[in-house]
Amino acid sequence: MTHLALNALALILSAAEGKANPVDHVVNHKAITGDLFGIKGAWLWSGHVGSLLLATLILCILGPWVASKVMTGPESLGNDRYVTKGGFAHMIEVICVYLRDTVVKPLLGHRTNAFMPFLWTLFFFILVNNLLGLVPLVDMQHVFSEKMRAEHMAYIGGTATQSLFVTGVLAFIAFIVVNIAGIKELGLGGYLKHLTGGAPAFIWPILIPVEILGTFIKPVALALRLFANMTAGHILMAALFGFVASGVAMLASGGVSGIALGGTISIVSFVGVMAIYFLELFVAVLQAFIFMFLTTVFISQLSHHDHAHEDDHGHGHEHAHA
Repeated sequence: MTHLALNALALILSAAEGKANPVDHVVNHKAITGDLFGIKGAWLWSGHVGSLLLATLILCILGPWVASKVMTGPESLGNDRYVTKGGFAHMIEVICVYLRDTVVKPLLGHRTNAFMPFLWTLFFFILVNNLLGLVPLVDMQHVFSEKMRAEHMAYIGGTATQSLFVTGVLAFIAFIVVNIAGIKELGLGGYLKHLTGGAPAFIWPILIPVEILGTFIKPVALALRLFANMTAGHILMAALFGFVASGVAMLASGGVSGIALGGTISIVSFVGVMAIYFLELFVAVLQAFIFMFLTTVFISQLSHHDHAHEDDHGHGHEHAHA
């Protein structure tokens, strides 16, 4: 509720200054500019940079703390040494175990443990950045600083994962890991043979360029999907807040019609904002999961697929269903 109130107040102030464009409220905000490699007016610091560093700090602090609560205790505790301590640590452990055993292991098999540190890091880093975008850090700065509001400045805040630069770097890292893992698993010859898809040689001139394009299209799709989903919801919320601000302005103008119409617009828009806000919480978790899951799928596609492995995998599924 504090987030919603601060968002509304920031947009009301912007509307009063004639700057109520919802996109302006959502995009990255500059903080420090200067010359960089001959580029004048380059953004040396922005709200997204602050959010990325804050997310990194949160993970560096919470990660070791949760690990200390999950790890096995001294023998003097008896059976209690195996019990995770604290509700929050229990929640993180459940998420980690679910991702490892239910999502990743059926795809990567014996390679699961080798990739889990990277995949867990990917999931939680994206998740924390998505959730930070729902915290009113930019709004707090704009409410309490007229200069920062007027110049669209913010030292910290915003959803870093709605920047194509950020999602592009994450997708590039995933691309490097996927292809290095594929070469390591298949060997260089097997990796190149994978581009033929086991098709007859006369189809190779068509198939190989398509496979090469697909190698690069996959990370691009990862970057665009995360960027688009995190941007769309925030713009919708900002637009609805704009209606709230317009309704408040009509209420302030007085008159029976202004009060009736302005009150109705404000209430309906605010209810819509609350619904979208909870949807954004779900989307924040979902998009982090999808990015990690698709990265896992791409890694699994560049692996040995012999008949014995497929038979074992099928028997495993039958046993699980039974």
